[in-house]
Amino acid sequence: MDQNAPSAESPFDVFSRQCPSRGTLEHVTGRWGALTLGALYESGFRFNELRRRVDGVSEKMLSQTLQALERDGLVHREAQPTNPPRVDYGLTPLGRQVAERLLGLIQFVEDRMPEVLRARDHYDGAHPGKG
Repeated sequence: MDQNAPSAESPFDVFSRQCPSRGTLEHVTGRWGALTLGALYESGFRFNELRRRVDGVSEKMLSQTLQALERDGLVHREAQPTNPPRVDYGLTPLGRQVAERLLGLIQFVEDRMPEVLRARDHYDGAHPGKG
């Protein structure tokens, strides 16, 4: 049986270029998507609070990331009818499930960074000029 074929449970196959799951995977696993989901797992944020928490993201990229995650049903945007307008962002139940899995991966990577840094040093020593 083909390991990459969609299972009987799911008609989706992320390895197929036409599969819509590929776009969602890109939104979730891209740098800003993963960091945004991880931050929102901690608590809900207003836009500028979230931008400060996700250090280095531009206003434009955060806005695009939030729109993509909202479209995928992972982020909930709530506009408050106040003056000035207030917009809060949080995770949907599906978004919380995705974020939990991402945070497991993030924790694993952080815990293994000493090994990664040693591997980089070894690689850089064996391949001068490529690091």
